[in-house]
Amino acid sequence: MAHETPSAGPAPAFTDYAPAPESRAAVELASSYGLFIDGEFTDAASGKVFKTVSPATEEVLSEVAQAGEEDVVRAVAAARRAFPGWAALPGAERAKYLFRIARIVQERARELAVLETLDNGKPIKETRDTDIPLVAAHFFYYAGWADKLEHAGFGPAPKPLGVAGQVIPWNFPLLMLAWKIAPALAAGNTVVLKPAETTPLSALFFADICRQAGLPKGVVNILPGYGDAGAALVAHPDVNKVAFTGSTAVGKQIARTVAGSAKRVTLELGGKGANIVFDDAPVEQAVEGIVTGIFFNQGQVCCAGSRLLVQESVHDEVVDALKRRLTTLRVGDPLDKNTDLGAINSAEQLDRITRLTGQGEAEGAERWSAPCELPGSGYWFAPTVFTNVTQAHTVAREEIFGPVLSVLTFRTPAEAVAKANNTPYGLSAGIWSEKGSRILAVAEKLRAGVVWANTFNKFDPTSPFGGYKESGYGREGGRHGLEAYLDV
Repeated sequence: MAHETPSAGPAPAFTDYAPAPESRAAVELASSYGLFIDGEFTDAASGKVFKTVSPATEEVLSEVAQAGEEDVVRAVAAARRAFPGWAALPGAERAKYLFRIARIVQERARELAVLETLDNGKPIKETRDTDIPLVAAHFFYYAGWADKLEHAGFGPAPKPLGVAGQVIPWNFPLLMLAWKIAPALAAGNTVVLKPAETTPLSALFFADICRQAGLPKGVVNILPGYGDAGAALVAHPDVNKVAFTGSTAVGKQIARTVAGSAKRVTLELGGKGANIVFDDAPVEQAVEGIVTGIFFNQGQVCCAGSRLLVQESVHDEVVDALKRRLTTLRVGDPLDKNTDLGAINSAEQLDRITRLTGQGEAEGAERWSAPCELPGSGYWFAPTVFTNVTQAHTVAREEIFGPVLSVLTFRTPAEAVAKANNTPYGLSAGIWSEKGSRILAVAEKLRAGVVWANTFNKFDPTSPFGGYKESGYGREGGRHGLEAYLDV
């Protein structure tokens, strides 16, 4: 007698995942935090405070002291007092502190990942698997350089510059801190760092890590605050080195401020990266790289591949495959381990994204957004693709800094290069092709600081990063990242 196989029912859709939230209990937030000056947490001289909120829920996470010019003076003075002793330490001794910091970051990785997700809005799987491991890796890497500076190729006796004033953005708060503090300390400098006003918490937790590591007082100082504090830090006459990551407009102002002074400057600014897909590229692999290039961290990445250049003969195939892939992305609670896209960092940034995408539609570009249900509170924007885009469209020219992709076409490699370089920026680019010779031939013609081949948004502490044109100047990371902190 034949037996029927019982039906298991329809297979669950790819996106049918049970919630997998990371516990907020991993991090304990205080109701208020002070500035970190000379090894101690302290109130701002003005007594002013500001609130930092969760972009996903708009809840207030904590109250933070707001640094002003008087606090900048105190912090720079503390860094200057600490400089002779720190610079005089043998490199191997400075390395011990950096190694210790790196290990503490690893030990507190879960706590820091949850904290960064709460304050920034990015998915926990990004902070857990990318941001925090890279933070530790940068401190490990530069710890290894601390006793080898005379062999770095910058002369037989390179010296530290003195006090470094550093201003970092909100899109990778702890990682940008590591990019700047690790090489500065390895080279023997002391630091005053201002984190972004929307994401101050991880920098303040890092201050606690410095105390835990026994770092001498005054070597690292953290000043949460607004643009006025950053401007005062940049302009302070006793700051020897300025490092800034952020918008091109602010970068230009910094360049004007330090012009004519003896200050060394590195600027890592905006971008409008081209991601070039040739007709011989493996489509599914390229689509994954396109998604990583523009939707990682909600597109809030200076080197995002926000302009997709597709060879005309495969345009429809690539765009169709891309849209199918975007329907599987999960947008929502950043603490859920299944989430692919979290919240936009602030109401101000969401307003900018909304305005620029509306302008793209008004100019005639064809807009498509992935079908997804956005949470009722917080700052959210669905993954969006613009097609029928020309080089004259605003969405092809301006940095949107959100999960928005503009698609253009080309017929020949020469046209691809011309369109890729037709931008005031020059930070990043990507090339997708099975031909190594084509990749190399195109890459050498692209005016971009970083060119990825058959991948995108891959970072390593051993590799230098930086831009051309309005994307800034100087390099961070690798051996090159040491030079900006040495008197050579």
